[in-house]
Amino acid sequence: MHDTRAQSSGSASDAAKLSPLAIALIEIALAAGGFGIGTGEFAIMGLLPEVASTYGVSIPQAGYVITAYALGVVVGAPIIAVLSARLSRRTLLLCLMGLFTIGNILSAVAPDFASFTALRFITGLPHGAYFGVAALVAASMAPVHKRTRAVGRVMLGLTIATLLGTPLATFIGQLMSWRAAFMLVGGIGLLTVGLVWLFQPRDTVAEGASIARELGAFKRVQVWLTLLIVSVGFGGMFSIFSYISKTTTDVAMMPLASVSIVLALFGIGMNVGNIIGSRLADISLTGTIGGMLVFNILVMTLFSLTADNWFMLCLCVFLVGCSFAAGPAAQTRLMDVAADAQTLAAASNHSAFNIANALGAWLGGLVIAWGYGYAATGYVGAALSAAGLVVFAISVSIDKRAKAA
Repeated sequence: MHDTRAQSSGSASDAAKLSPLAIALIEIALAAGGFGIGTGEFAIMGLLPEVASTYGVSIPQAGYVITAYALGVVVGAPIIAVLSARLSRRTLLLCLMGLFTIGNILSAVAPDFASFTALRFITGLPHGAYFGVAALVAASMAPVHKRTRAVGRVMLGLTIATLLGTPLATFIGQLMSWRAAFMLVGGIGLLTVGLVWLFQPRDTVAEGASIARELGAFKRVQVWLTLLIVSVGFGGMFSIFSYISKTTTDVAMMPLASVSIVLALFGIGMNVGNIIGSRLADISLTGTIGGMLVFNILVMTLFSLTADNWFMLCLCVFLVGCSFAAGPAAQTRLMDVAADAQTLAAASNHSAFNIANALGAWLGGLVIAWGYGYAATGYVGAALSAAGLVVFAISVSIDKRAKAA
């Protein structure tokens, strides 16, 4: 495999041009965008009844807006990454967050359900490309042996959103109006635009950057294998999380009020996993990805076996959240295997995570519909992780053969 770590992380001389304070401010600016995106993506899940009531549709129909947003992420990430090949990273970040801000503000005033659904699709378009470019910027400011930690710090915005941003937006939406919640998210987006404008240095377009070069990422087998590992191997987290409310109340027999505590444990796990996983990935990138797949198989199987016990349910939900440790590692792995087409590869990582979301939720719903119960979603997650482990083994094998050659 062609080693592109120096390309993805930038040279030591580039990093030396920025003071530690300047780097910290840039990372805060980028993380603020992640916080806004994470808050906007997940808050709608708690506000569906209010949205359905406003537009006079059923709650399942209102759920289409979640699908529309996810579709926007999947479609937008590769398309934007390719079409923006000749833009500097600073300009691209400002454009992406500008579109996200406008999309949320317009969502807050959408007059009917059709326009609201269309606006959620549009708002999802910059999601993957933003995280991909933000990860590239963060890695370029760090030494090679600390680049995944830099990526993890930017992704903390997303994980903190699950713990703080989403509950806050949901609370505001239920107290005032769901429209106010989207105005809040739009405000976070506007703040991010200001922070990036102030702190992100102007940069130039990489020499030779073009649409054709970015599309070259999809000619590399390792890019496809890494995206497949993410799409399949990490769908289990979403299989469990999508139905955790009913698992909590109907299987563990916990009171409805405890669902928020279980969700908080999941959010805490995501933050812990992000921090620890970033450090482990800087020690061994492939070891972290493979290790987390094995970890998922064990934890998700344990989840299914012990979901009727409230303590074990809480413990397993926390550990399932910790599986996000593979997120920064997968992002950095894509930078490595993409050679000179890093923007497309890095942005596509979030398309893959949204495919994992859809696949995990669909298969989880399938086993529930077949009568196996909510606890069986853990077995689905374990099976998906096992499939991801097979793809991972193939990827590592190809790497070894390439190095030997």
